[in-house]
Amino acid sequence: MSRIAALFQTKQKNVLNVYCTAGYPQLNSTTAVMKALQNNGADIIELGMPYSDPLADGPVIQASSTVALDNGMTIEKLFQQLESFNGDIPVILMGYMNPILQYGFEKFCAKAAEVKIDGLILPDLPIHEFETEYGAIIKKYGLDFIFLITPETSDERIKKIDALSTGFIYAVSSSSTTGTDKNFASLENYFSKLHALRLKNPVLVGFGIKDKATFDAACAHANGAIIGTAYIKALGQSADIDATTKEFLDGIKGI
Repeated sequence: MSRIAALFQTKQKNVLNVYCTAGYPQLNSTTAVMKALQNNGADIIELGMPYSDPLADGPVIQASSTVALDNGMTIEKLFQQLESFNGDIPVILMGYMNPILQYGFEKFCAKAAEVKIDGLILPDLPIHEFETEYGAIIKKYGLDFIFLITPETSDERIKKIDALSTGFIYAVSSSSTTGTDKNFASLENYFSKLHALRLKNPVLVGFGIKDKATFDAACAHANGAIIGTAYIKALGQSADIDATTKEFLDGIKGI
């Protein structure tokens, strides 16, 4: 059983997935941020691989990617850093196909498995290419693959994504980019539709989750939520990664 599956077996509600950008705020901050997240109550770490042309990222995460790239972060450097991270919670790599293809897709998956990565989120990998080419490689190395859906995704496509996904489904709260404020009360029809489809995978809600109120609102409709922009903002103003992370996560959980 994968670590992601094991997590959802033991915790079915209020699962907290926190996004951070590899190589931000400093090149060598990656594992310090990951350790702070693990030690202070995150359930899943979603580690963003910085890319110069991200499709789904809002301005805050885009800016963190620019800083990380300027710091010298690369996929090779990231894997070197991850070799020293002995974590207990699931870690997901989130990124885009172009730099992975340049690195070598199978080489990337093999190395990810070697450094104990649990799953991948690649928003620009089309379903057809996943089915015909890349999915078998991902499965070969024991990695979960998480697809994104939006309120506009058809029932038929959601069912197909549910059949192909392992780990969980990333339910984007809108078709906008990350960091956009959301009124979750306006998404009742979306969440009701997901419940009615009786999906086999757990669902985590992302985009617009920034504090306890929005985390609780998202968790009322799903197994948990994903926070990125608000945490990146906190890190950018931080002199102490662990203290900032503790304060941020305590605030989300109402401690």
